[in-house]
Amino acid sequence: MFFQGFLKHPVMVGSIIPSSDRLIAKMLSRVDWANTKLFVEYGPGVGTFCRPILEKMAPDAMLIAIDTNPDFIRYLDHTITDSRFVAVHGSAADVERIVAEHGHDAADYVLSGLPFSTLPDGVGPAIAAATQRVIRPGGAFLVYQFSPKVRDFIAPHFPRIDHDMEWWNVPPAQLYWGWKD
Repeated sequence: MFFQGFLKHPVMVGSIIPSSDRLIAKMLSRVDWANTKLFVEYGPGVGTFCRPILEKMAPDAMLIAIDTNPDFIRYLDHTITDSRFVAVHGSAADVERIVAEHGHDAADYVLSGLPFSTLPDGVGPAIAAATQRVIRPGGAFLVYQFSPKVRDFIAPHFPRIDHDMEWWNVPPAQLYWGWKD
């Protein structure tokens, strides 16, 4: 399913295989799970991050996964039956509306593997700005990319950004945590 998604939409999927377990563990290691009520993921694909997120979330928390690919949304709806999970067919640029429609004022964390550098003009900056607005103070924008160019998209909205690399991934990934202080 993931490979088919890449073939149909290579600019939007960004990789030919899902993220490694090491990348997932490192990316999620800085999340304060005890104080997370709403986690949002952009571009969940086949749910590679969704399952580990759901394993760590509190019973009363919610995970909203937003994807523009209807095939991925259908797949997620059929394979993840957790009542805390909602798959939304839509754009990450509309995150504020989507979060509000699901009864929340803000997200604690937003995770993205979207290939910012290949998105259509204006979309990356719009997503970064909307994400900054929707995250609560103390929350973070978690971004993993194969290109360091993503920092240019998030830096105007998140003055404090932590960075790391995950070499045990194909391809190796840049990891960013943009904190909303």
